[in-house]
Amino acid sequence: MNEAGPARLEIRMHLPLAHFGLDVDVASSARTLGIFGPSGAGKTSLVEALAGWRTPSSGRIRVGEALLYDSTTGVSLPIERRGVGYVPQDALLWPHWNVERNVRAGTSRSSADDELVARTARVLEIAHLFDRACTRLSGGERQRVALARALVSRPRILLLDEPLGALDVPLRRRILPYLIRVRDEFGLPTVFVSHDATEIQALCDEVVVLDAGHVRMQGAPDRVLRSMRAGERAFENVLAGVVTAHGDGTSRVQLDAGGDVWIPTVGSEVGERVLFALGSDEILVALDPPTRISARNVLAARIDAVEHDEDGSARIDVRILDAAEGDGARVSASLTRGSVEELALRPGGRVVLVFKANSCRVLTADGARAP
Repeated sequence: MNEAGPARLEIRMHLPLAHFGLDVDVASSARTLGIFGPSGAGKTSLVEALAGWRTPSSGRIRVGEALLYDSTTGVSLPIERRGVGYVPQDALLWPHWNVERNVRAGTSRSSADDELVARTARVLEIAHLFDRACTRLSGGERQRVALARALVSRPRILLLDEPLGALDVPLRRRILPYLIRVRDEFGLPTVFVSHDATEIQALCDEVVVLDAGHVRMQGAPDRVLRSMRAGERAFENVLAGVVTAHGDGTSRVQLDAGGDVWIPTVGSEVGERVLFALGSDEILVALDPPTRISARNVLAARIDAVEHDEDGSARIDVRILDAAEGDGARVSASLTRGSVEELALRPGGRVVLVFKANSCRVLTADGARAP
């Protein structure tokens, strides 16, 4: 397993599919690269080409120094030599084996492997499940076992093909912290496929947007997803920071990008990092700070952009102003076109954002145990 840091991933290929050709030319050194797009865009076919289950008609695939495929030289490594750890939407566990045997599949049972299995089980909190039959696992437990099995194979790259897609939204949000732990603990180059914008923002350093087999956009998740979803009524702002204080059932968070926000206290201690989501439709926009209200968050901000949609909705992108009146975190707020006109909202203008602490949904909190 490579923990020296992210390796450069190069994918340049043409792969004929039933209804279109998958044409991809992507290079990235991101620790976790997200692949985002609608169903049928070619996301799974791309992952299958990386894994070796599909062979492009032309192109080149490289992970770090490892050349997996090159049509000009005839190189096409078989699946077993690619060093790929794969976790699909369906965990695909061996039903007649218990959890430990599934996790250890493919290991040599050496002392080094024993240490890696123990470490992986600790990170994913599955050691207590080792003796359990896989038929008695919940959906979230199955995905954690599948992820552990992929990790202990010591892959050079981890491929996560919508691993949370078969779970309902609340359970997906409870499993997401484990994916973040794996990212931070093991440092493996990872390709994460999802159609969930919140998951992409929470987990990925960079995102590639696929549509009908073509790359439409590539870049930082918040910028790319905010741009392509300009016409939607709601957008999930995903923000990260450090807990600096606790109140009655709330915690103050110093955002990485600047600014302070109060969120619900969910298993977090002062000094710990947290990740949370705030819907753009949960934010009220004012020109002056309101008084005598229950909302804990009243934040000065400056407008970066105003987006209008044909249905009469609008969205403003703003920068929270930190204590030094400098640029802070970027946030989107949804409102109507009539409100934009009545308040005369324009780029460069100052506004006040108002939202409750409970409007923030904590995505990661140490000590939270997923099912």
